[in-house]
Amino acid sequence: MKKVLSIVLAVLMLLSFAACGAKQEETPAEKTAVRLATLKGPTGIGTVKLMSDNDAKTAKNNYTVTLCTDPTEVLSGMTAGNYDIAACPLNMASVLYNKLAGKVQILAVNTLGTLYMLSTKELSGIAALEGKTVVTAGQGATPEYVLDYLLEKNGLTDKVAVEFKSEHAEVATLAAAADASDDTVYMLPEPNVTSALLQNKALKNVLDLSKAFEDASGVSLAMGCIVANKDFVSANPKAIEAFLEEYKASVDYTVSDVDGTAALCETYGIIPKAAVAKQAIGRCSITCVVGTDMQKIVTENLNVLYKANPQSVGGKLPGDDFWYGV
Repeated sequence: MKKVLSIVLAVLMLLSFAACGAKQEETPAEKTAVRLATLKGPTGIGTVKLMSDNDAKTAKNNYTVTLCTDPTEVLSGMTAGNYDIAACPLNMASVLYNKLAGKVQILAVNTLGTLYMLSTKELSGIAALEGKTVVTAGQGATPEYVLDYLLEKNGLTDKVAVEFKSEHAEVATLAAAADASDDTVYMLPEPNVTSALLQNKALKNVLDLSKAFEDASGVSLAMGCIVANKDFVSANPKAIEAFLEEYKASVDYTVSDVDGTAALCETYGIIPKAAVAKQAIGRCSITCVVGTDMQKIVTENLNVLYKANPQSVGGKLPGDDFWYGV
């Protein structure tokens, strides 16, 4: 009997050790902590599903997400070393690269063209702007430089009156109040475009500046991107690859489930109202372009900005170490 009991105890101990070993093998690897900054508006839309997955604890990394209202918050946060990865305007990526002596890399283009022209009158194309007044915001920034580039390429420099307002919201308010006799053209980004169109049924989306830019330059207009701290990239290559995989999945969700994305935009404060987000998403050109395709698009866009005003990209164009995955 003693021998039987000894054998039973031995078997039980072996089973216990095996179970412990199995549990140890099943324990998931510790997630990498990533400080992620994103922006309200189009540049942040592609992040919302990732934010939702992170809250559900199903994301591959452990993200601490900061939602910024203004791009300058991203600039100061990246400069201070408060963020590992951030969504920001395209030109800011170059500004950060120069400001931090090359300690920033661009991971992806995440937002293509979001600029449109609205009017109560039909517009047959960019050539039809001759003699008209364009009201816009963004003086000294990308909207002004893109408009100047397009006017120059189409022989319209000094043939179009451009009136700048301080904020896109102010331009949207003016567009929303335009009547059928108004011959003014209003240049706006999303989601201000949708806001104005929803308020004024006489208003029309008459010109897609992304198409005009592509016709003139041969590449897509790019408005937003994802950057990362180079030291973080070097120290955490698997976390960066995991981020790009799930960011791409988040962007794919944006395209495949507009209703779900719109609801998440409201939940996370990217766009205040789901109804506006739903209408705007299709015109926000949310994407995830990486590698050599990213490099081609970004290079042409930064060249346009640099020629318009070198300080818009931080004084000089980035070096070869700017590109991640190239």
